[in-house]
Amino acid sequence: MSNFDGKITLANGVEMPQLGLGVYKMTNPEETVRAISYALEVGYKAIDTAAIYENEKETGEAVRQSGIPREQLFITSKVWNTDQGYDETLKAFEATLERLGMDYLDLYLTHWPVAGKYVDTYRAIERLYDEKLIRATGVSNHHIHHLEEIFKVANVKPMVNQIELHPRLTQEPLRDFCKENSSMVVTSWSPLARGGLLDNALLQEIGEKYGKTAAQIIIRWHLQNGLVVIPKSVTPERIQSNIDVNDFELTSDEMKKVDALNKDERTGTNPEKFDEV
Repeated sequence: MSNFDGKITLANGVEMPQLGLGVYKMTNPEETVRAISYALEVGYKAIDTAAIYENEKETGEAVRQSGIPREQLFITSKVWNTDQGYDETLKAFEATLERLGMDYLDLYLTHWPVAGKYVDTYRAIERLYDEKLIRATGVSNHHIHHLEEIFKVANVKPMVNQIELHPRLTQEPLRDFCKENSSMVVTSWSPLARGGLLDNALLQEIGEKYGKTAAQIIIRWHLQNGLVVIPKSVTPERIQSNIDVNDFELTSDEMKKVDALNKDERTGTNPEKFDEV
């Protein structure tokens, strides 16, 4: 096994692990604690949760059980849509910390850009940063025009934008915008396109060359693109396999071939339409 443990430096100098465990849809409490505990045991240093996932309590429990010093881990959570607005976000953050049983977060994100609220939500996140309750600021599912609105009032620009991103949705214009504006780091959610790419012939063919799975090829593609990637799984074998990507590198030609799979195709909701679902 060759576990990846690379980090990416955010605009304020904070180092964020480039590969972490996403815990979306982990709803069974015991299974959740088990999966996170196993991930920490095999070398994951970052966990990405959210209030709406209803597993912040289990995330905190697994972290405490791991015995790993808190400062060696990177914990992210997000404020849900119904809790957005300035005062509401500050309250929601307090509740998140309480559920996690922690006294600070490494990263706190606006989950979706709720119209009329997301700018105030981000202002509250800035305040949490000023008060040193979070180590970095960020947003999730924000398009360019959402970011531009935030820039008009922000003293500290978001350091991270977490978006749906995989070889079928490469999001290059948005990635370029983030890079050009305060070197905002992009985190890929649904990095494996919800499993929709695992039987792709090209990815399998590249995988055979390196003795790797299609999933490992996709994860490596994210890493080599300078993205943070948070694949989710409750299966020990997959959790281990997803981080076992340090002993090979895709060639620039292979990277281009994977890029060419792009169809601008989402597996999740478009941020412009999330409030309709």
